[in-house]
This record gives sequence, C-alpha cells and structure tokens, in this order.
Amino acid sequence: MIAIHDVETFTPEPAGRVDLLLAGTRVERIGPPISLPPGLADEMCGDGLVAVPGLVDAHVHFAGGGGEGGFATRTPELDLGDAIRGGVTTVVGCLGTDGVARSLPALLAKAFALEEEGLSTFILTGSYGVPLVTLTGSAERDLLLIEKVVGVGELAISDHRSSQPTPAEIARIAAEARRGGILSGKAGVVNVHLGNGPSGLAPLRHLVEETEIPITQLLPTHLNRNPSLFAEAITWALRGGWADLTTSNVPAFFAAGSVKPSCGLARMLEAGVDPSRITFTSDGQGSLPDYDDEGRLLGLDVGRVASLLEEVRDAVLVDGVPLPVALGVATRNPARALGLARKGVLAEGRDADVVLLRREDLSVDTVIARGRVLMRAGRILAKGTFEP
Repeated sequence: MIAIHDVETFTPEPAGRVDLLLAGTRVERIGPPISLPPGLADEMCGDGLVAVPGLVDAHVHFAGGGGEGGFATRTPELDLGDAIRGGVTTVVGCLGTDGVARSLPALLAKAFALEEEGLSTFILTGSYGVPLVTLTGSAERDLLLIEKVVGVGELAISDHRSSQPTPAEIARIAAEARRGGILSGKAGVVNVHLGNGPSGLAPLRHLVEETEIPITQLLPTHLNRNPSLFAEAITWALRGGWADLTTSNVPAFFAAGSVKPSCGLARMLEAGVDPSRITFTSDGQGSLPDYDDEGRLLGLDVGRVASLLEEVRDAVLVDGVPLPVALGVATRNPARALGLARKGVLAEGRDADVVLLRREDLSVDTVIARGRVLMRAGRILAKGTFEP
C-alpha cells in the first residue's frame, strides 16, 4: 500500500488537502488523515506537492511512425522514461502515414511491452489510409475481439498524404466503429487526422449532417494546425464535438500560424466552448514534417510525449487557465472520449495512477502507475528494458 499524507489534491476538480491511500492497483481512500500501523504502507508527505491524476495521452505513435522523407526518417519507438518524465501513465497507440512497413501487430506488441514495463496501454486500429488496415479483417471485429483496441485511427483527411476518402467511405468507417463500439462496450471513436487542406472539417460536418452518426463518434485531431482550422474547431466544439489540440509542434508550424495549445485552450474557453469537449494529445513519436507549397519535404522533427504536461503547465502559468480545467484536457476528457472508465480521474475504486507535481512550477516530482512507483522525488525508478 501507498499512503500520501496531507497533499493538495485535484481529481482533476479541487478536493482540498487530503490523504490518499492506494491499495494494489486501485485508489482505496481519499479523505481525512489516515493512521496506519508502522511499516504497513509506503508513506509519503505531500508538503509542497499537488496530487493529480496520471496524464492520459490518447494519440501516441509508440511503435514509431514517420517515413515521409524516406526510410531513414522513420521515427523511433517510445521509451518508458519519456512517458514517466512527462507524468503520463496511460498511452493510446496508433499508426500514421505508414500502414505498410509499420504494422498493427507491431503496435499491439509494443502496447504489451509498455504495459509490462509499467504503463497502461490501448491502441487504435487502422492508419491514414482507406481501406483500413486491421488485425482481424475489419475494424468492427478488432473492437469486438481484441481487448486493447478502443477505436479507429488515425484516419487522414484534408491532407495531401491521405488516401482522399470519399464521404461514403468515411461514413462507412464511422458506422463500423460505432457498431463495434456498441457491441463491445467500448467508445469506438474514430480519431481523424486533419491536414492543411482547404476542406478542413467539411467532410466531418457532412457526415454528421447527412447520417445518424453522432458527432461524439469522431475525435478530430491537430485542430490547432492553422488559424482557419482552429476557427472551425471552435464551431465544431460549440456543436458538442470533441476538439483535440496537438501539443508537439515545430517552429515552422508556429511560423505558419499554428496555435499554441495552451493559448488555444484559453481562446476556446473565451469563445464559450464547454471545457469538457477539449482534449490535448502529444502526437508523441510521430513525425512532424514541414512541407513547402508544392508538397516537398523541407524538414522533419519528432513529437514528444513530455509536451503534453508542458502545455498544461503553460495553460496555467502563462495563459491563466484554472488548474482543474487545464488538467482535465489531459486526464478526464481524453479518458472519457475513448471510454477508459478507470482512467483520468482520482476517485475511490479507480486505477491508482497518481502524479505528484511540485506546487511552485507544476513540474513532476513523483509518478505512480497502477500502484507502482515509477518516479520518486524526481528520480526515475523504472526503466524500459533497453534504456540505459
């Protein structure tokens, strides 16, 4: 057992100064001071710290991605330490541009590896292209038969790298994901990659307006890519849709008008968007290519899982967003969007995923994932199998 005494706690809602008792992989108690016999629990003092839920990163290329500049530009796999340093305890893996040399079996294997090392993991079936690559022959079967599959994606639209899916193809994928989600008791969301194409969110608006698929079945991402798309994202979220802002970025994107996620969150709140509809994801280990107007690659960077907490911190410390709201976009909201019922919230009976942040700067002090201490007082205690 682990007992954290007298710690300011956000669930992500403010809960005051309480004691937390973690038993096994679950939160056993949140409340008044806990008195335990000596030696029964690993006891920690919460002085100067803030207890928050472990971050949920719902868009990570944890088996690697990329390749837009040729084979030498394939990005590396996620190391456990990168997630720990960023306070991330749950990751959802996906394929991206490459659905050939990068495979779903490899993604699933990496999910099992990261879980053995200490994280909670899930995956999305499919990739950028249509027809979808799947594990069992269809997205519906993947959702029904493979426990770790919680949705579809990232399906690409409005991008020169997409397969240019027709409205009918997008509708068919969304319907299959919805049906598979209903039958398996999962969210079955479709994570949709948005590029810089002028059509923006129009294909998704068409889907919602012309079919019975609810707007919440779709999780469009990279919506802070450019000013026009961000403006569409505000309207989309005001209609009740999910709006996901990507925290990994490169200077070239900022120069082109990309909206910094912390600032984007503040602007969405000012526009009246319900904060529960906004999510942050990192696009960790994904390639971040920079193209010219003719689609030629100018440069390439790699997404970082640690950027998730960095933007949460900036939202609070720079852009004046209340801490509970900023935490929610990287904990409760993505967990809710993907139907991860035990994740994203500190509550009795939920998974014991707890991050202790230093109060003065919201940096990571301690990380506990499913009741296991992965970092303590700034020192990483768990490392991936091949990490130095």
